[in-house]
Amino acid sequence: MGELCIENLQKTYSVKDGWNRTKELSVFRDISFTVRDGEFVSVIGTSGCGKSTLLSIAGGLAQPSGGRILVDGRAISGPGLDRGIVFQEFALFPWLTVLGNVAFGLRSKGLPRRQREEIAARYVKLVGLSGFEHYHPNRLSGGMRQRVALARALAIEPAALLMDEPFGALDAQTREAMQNALSDIWAKTRNTILFITHDIREAIYLSDRVMVLAGRPASVTFELEVNLPRPRSRFDPLFQTFESQLEAAIGHKPMMAAE
Repeated sequence: MGELCIENLQKTYSVKDGWNRTKELSVFRDISFTVRDGEFVSVIGTSGCGKSTLLSIAGGLAQPSGGRILVDGRAISGPGLDRGIVFQEFALFPWLTVLGNVAFGLRSKGLPRRQREEIAARYVKLVGLSGFEHYHPNRLSGGMRQRVALARALAIEPAALLMDEPFGALDAQTREAMQNALSDIWAKTRNTILFITHDIREAIYLSDRVMVLAGRPASVTFELEVNLPRPRSRFDPLFQTFESQLEAAIGHKPMMAAE
C-alpha cells in the first residue's frame, strides 16, 4: 500500500518548427493531486493531453520539467519496485510461461526460486489463471495475456500500481470482462491505483475519483468523486449522470446536474 502525491508537475518538450527553429511545447503544467493509500483514481482527457506522459513520469520512465511525484513521501527519480506498471501492450516474454512471466520481477528482490514461484502462483490464482501456469503467451487470448501482465505487476507488491490504458487493445466484450476482473481484484487487494483511460464509462465503473485533463497546456480542470456503491451497475441513473458530467468536462456535451 502507498500514497502517490503529484506536486506542481510540468512537462515541456523542445521541438523544431518548419524553419528548423527550436521552440518549447508545454504538454501540461501545475498538475497537483494525491492518490491516497488504497484509492483507485483514473485520469481521462482527449488524445494528446498528456495522460500517458503523466503516467510515464510516475513510473520513472520520463523526467518532469518541473514539480515532482512522491511515493509514501519519497520523491521518485527513476523506475523502482515501489511501482508496478501495466501498459496497453502486454509486454510478456514469449519464451517464459505464465508462471515465469509473473515471477520475473521478483528476481530483482533477490528471492530464491522456490519462493518466487510460490508468490507467482498466488497471483496467477488471484487473476483467475489457475491451470494455465505452464502455458506460453502465444497460447493465450488477449484478455488472458493482460491478466498475466496484471499479475506480474501485483506480484512485486508495489506501493502503487500504474495502469496506462491497459484494456485499450481488447475487443468490447473482453474489455468489459477485464474491467469486472480488475474491480474484483482491487476489492481484494486494495492497491493504490493510478489508471489512465480515454473511456469515460470505464473510469466511472472502476474509480473512487476521476480527474479530467484538458486545455493546452493541460491541467486538471475537473474532479469527480464517484460515490456509487460497489459492485456497480452501468445502468444506474447516477452512473449516467456522472457520464454526462465527465463528457461536459472534456467538452463533448452540456453539463447535467447530479441528483
